[in-house]
Amino acid sequence: MKRIAVFPGSFDPVTKGHESIIRRSLNLFDKLIIALGENDQKQSYFTLEQRLGWLHELFGREQKIEIIQYNGLTVELCRLNAARYIVRGLRTSADFEFERGIGQMNKLMVPDIETVFLLCEPEYASLSSSIVRDILRHGGNVSMFIPEGISIYK
Repeated sequence: MKRIAVFPGSFDPVTKGHESIIRRSLNLFDKLIIALGENDQKQSYFTLEQRLGWLHELFGREQKIEIIQYNGLTVELCRLNAARYIVRGLRTSADFEFERGIGQMNKLMVPDIETVFLLCEPEYASLSSSIVRDILRHGGNVSMFIPEGISIYK
């Protein structure tokens, strides 16, 4: 049986932390679905097209990766794609507490789907998309926080 995992996120914008978790996940799974979630309750800073474009730019040539967009429950997306794993990156203990709650609810809804936590690399422990957006809003340079070759300036 193929080990298929889903890495969900808004990627608003994609960061070096996301890139690290994705690349490290490739060693663990036969296929990784990068799932760009659409949340009607949340106003994105970047367009869906921009975010999908960055993901395709970074990972579109990787044989083990599929990039999709979705809305709804991640566990339903997993069922539709025969994925038995959800990958989540952890930076802090606060991330762990938040992700643990979601992981436990997902386990109650679909017992055969496992949530796999990967610790971020130390250099990305303070990095988040929201911090990158805040730096951008104030005219700062974020090139050190985003993957090489990605241009996110509006």
